[in-house]
Amino acid sequence: MTLKERLDADFKEAMKNKQKVRKDTISFVRAAIKQFEVDNREEIDDAGIASILAKQVKMRKDALADFESAGRTDLIDAYNAEIEVLTEYMPKQLTEAEIMDVIEKTAAEMGIEKGSGKSSMGKLMGATMPKVKGVADGGHVKAAVEQFLG
Repeated sequence: MTLKERLDADFKEAMKNKQKVRKDTISFVRAAIKQFEVDNREEIDDAGIASILAKQVKMRKDALADFESAGRTDLIDAYNAEIEVLTEYMPKQLTEAEIMDVIEKTAAEMGIEKGSGKSSMGKLMGATMPKVKGVADGGHVKAAVEQFLG
């Protein structure tokens, strides 16, 4: 079962069980997938859907900071519930140690030494991000690269 088929099935299930948050969240994702397919005139694969899911989670996490500063606990709870639903469909995220392992291997391939300073930051990030796309948050990767180079 593809991720798209799973989303469709879970959407119907959420409608039957009257799970409003789950139904609405999956509906937003399905709309984003449909928009991508219409814009690009192509069928999206599971990797593309994972990318859309990551963007949706990032959007909600970014909004959480604004809601916290405004004291909107109702919206914080709603967005956390949506993030929880979205993460069910995302691939398992890499741990800090796994991210550091990928960075170390990439640096070795490129001849970049540990503690060599931030001058190699762009090169190392550019080579590492495609390897961890969809399974690691860019902010976590950046922090790990800075730690490796610093």
